[in-house]
Amino acid sequence: MLIFVLSISIMDSLALLYRSHTGFEPERITALSPSGSRRKYYRIQGKGGSFIAVEGTDREENSTFIYLASHFLSKGLNVPEQYGLSQNGMDYLQEDLGEKTLFELLASSRIKGQYTPEDEALLCKVVSMLPAIQYRGGEGLDYGKCYAVSSFDARTVDFDLNYFKYCFLKPSALEFNELRLQDDFDRLKSDLLSVGNDCFMYRDFQSRNVMIKDGEPYFIDFQGGRKGPCHYDLASFVWQARAAYPESLKQKMIDAYLNSLSEYKTVDRSTFLQELRIFVLFRMLQVLGAYGFRGRIERKAHFLASIAPAIANLEELISTPFGQYPYLCEVLRDLIDSEKKKVAQNDGRLEVQIISFSFKKGLPEDNSGNGGGYVFDCRSVNNPGRYEQYRHLSGLDSEVQAFLEDDGGISRFLNSVFKLVDTHVDCYLKRGFTHLQLCFGCTGGQHRSVYSALRTAEHIRSLFGASLRVHLIHRELGIDIKDFKR
Repeated sequence: MLIFVLSISIMDSLALLYRSHTGFEPERITALSPSGSRRKYYRIQGKGGSFIAVEGTDREENSTFIYLASHFLSKGLNVPEQYGLSQNGMDYLQEDLGEKTLFELLASSRIKGQYTPEDEALLCKVVSMLPAIQYRGGEGLDYGKCYAVSSFDARTVDFDLNYFKYCFLKPSALEFNELRLQDDFDRLKSDLLSVGNDCFMYRDFQSRNVMIKDGEPYFIDFQGGRKGPCHYDLASFVWQARAAYPESLKQKMIDAYLNSLSEYKTVDRSTFLQELRIFVLFRMLQVLGAYGFRGRIERKAHFLASIAPAIANLEELISTPFGQYPYLCEVLRDLIDSEKKKVAQNDGRLEVQIISFSFKKGLPEDNSGNGGGYVFDCRSVNNPGRYEQYRHLSGLDSEVQAFLEDDGGISRFLNSVFKLVDTHVDCYLKRGFTHLQLCFGCTGGQHRSVYSALRTAEHIRSLFGASLRVHLIHRELGIDIKDFKR
């Protein structure tokens, strides 16, 4: 998890919460990687222990989370304990469950495309705990305290379908008949609502919201929950876009869920699976809306990285058509074709763009929109351009390379760069990011920066292989290699 340390002086509210709860001053407040929401999370540490501090954006949402967490704890469910709320209702402390989400724990298996028996056992354990949250957690719960809405109803279905239409479908520039699409939306809404609301619907039950502490799953970020049908949460978890669970594992998780669900209600398996398929379709549309807004509009990297696998999920689902929604399926097939053309241009792997440039001509632009990466200054290294015999050459020529390597300064410089970059690339691969920019600048953008960019491209290609693409650009030389192989 990427972190950076903040000055405690700007964290007075969080420091006060820590002091009030523990009696000690905090010694360290560390901002954690941002989540999909606008809430901000911090690890706050000192002699009183380690806690997670949350800086919320909505008092009502904070109040809902604290109420739900307290209620779930009273039911013996694995959720974080809450330790205090600031006077203005915007900040609170909660139990520190560690740094590993289920999503991060399974990163290596997900990248390889192969889940181990231990992975499968853990996933089935997590999904088998869901009915307890839904039904035991729903017992005695005051749904009037839920955030925004208390139950899954026609308005919430309309909201999510319109989220998909306006944040993903319309921006795709596809032509479609809105009246015919609305007819199918109305039929889908009717089918969803016919299932009925009989439990607590977590609403965002997915592996990023499951923490693993001492091998035991704990559940977070349930403040958007409401009364609803149980199918939605199972669909959210099993068909999570970037998880890419194989069909055999999906069936094992469904079986684990139904086995646990039988403790709370009698279920006809065939009917349940038919209903589940409709909720899978609905959830896929909802998350595409979120990816369109959070990714393509707000430019948040991990949402952008989720679009391609979400489209692949959708394509697999509608390969068996929904006869009751014919026009919706027609539109979705057109959308899938359109998105696949975009993916063909960028196959979903991490692209590491490595650029050499001259500081005299300005920093390279970042066209990805994420603003991440590094700019390395090569000007501390001895400059071959000062010597007449090298001025007409570049860092691609053997004579210049020999000069730089014999001097030794470039090797010490790049060894430090590689240590930093290797960790960063590995993290980006595990988190499914799709773009990282590394820039090397020198005086003229001809010798030292070109050599450094080339060696870094070779190093990354050698170390990480086909798990990523290397895009090498020597800006001042006019060289652009979109898929560097050497």
